Amino acid sequence: MAAPTPQLGDAEWRHVCADVALVGRLDAERQARLRALAARFLATKTVTAAGALTLDARQRHVLAALCCLPVLEFGFDGLRGWSQLIVYPDAFRVNRSHHDDATGVLTEWEDELAGEAWSDGPLILSWRDVEGDLDDPEGGCCVAVHEVAHKLDLLDGVLDGTPLLPRDWQRAWARDFQQAYDAFCADVDAGDDRGIDAYAAEGPDEFFAVTSEYHFSAPALLRGAMPAVADHLHRFYGRSPFA
Repeated sequence: MAAPTPQLGDAEWRHVCADVALVGRLDAERQARLRALAARFLATKTVTAAGALTLDARQRHVLAALCCLPVLEFGFDGLRGWSQLIVYPDAFRVNRSHHDDATGVLTEWEDELAGEAWSDGPLILSWRDVEGDLDDPEGGCCVAVHEVAHKLDLLDGVLDGTPLLPRDWQRAWARDFQQAYDAFCADVDAGDDRGIDAYAAEGPDEFFAVTSEYHFSAPALLRGAMPAVADHLHRFYGRSPFA
């Protein structure tokens, strides 16, 4: 006998739509698909509260919906390769190191993060930052979208800002994103503010993740600054709830 399809009840889903403007603004058909994805997420992924954080059912439903929003068009297979979402109460610290082969110098430092996506492990979020995104849904930030974009980027085995796509589209994507990334980096170096978070200049992978946030939460700003990138993200993610 086949296992029953996991579901989110009507009252539970109404709470999600009320709590998450990005979900509440979707049309009925896309909401229904996201509801099914979120239910499957809750049935197949482990959501772990870290530190002193306690997550109730309503918070877990919100997290599931946010994590599934970027795969609404791609499908649940976009979330393959990892099984755990870890949620910290606030930004968390990680130790970093870099060995310069040319000089032999090892540099170590500490980062404070709102989220992280391990290449072979869990997705990690700060609940306080998630709450901040919920409070300002059109502010250009969505840490859950950012980190899931990294997971999508990793599906082809390379974190390079180009997710797994049909060959022709992948070539066009890589060309257009590289051109936009180079122009954006030049603007950042020159001190020109185009309204997009300068963190997008950290690398092609961060450029994809940051512009994904703007696709969902500030699509008009993204389209005005980078129309070719906006076109690709519209095709990849579907119409933004705030378009």
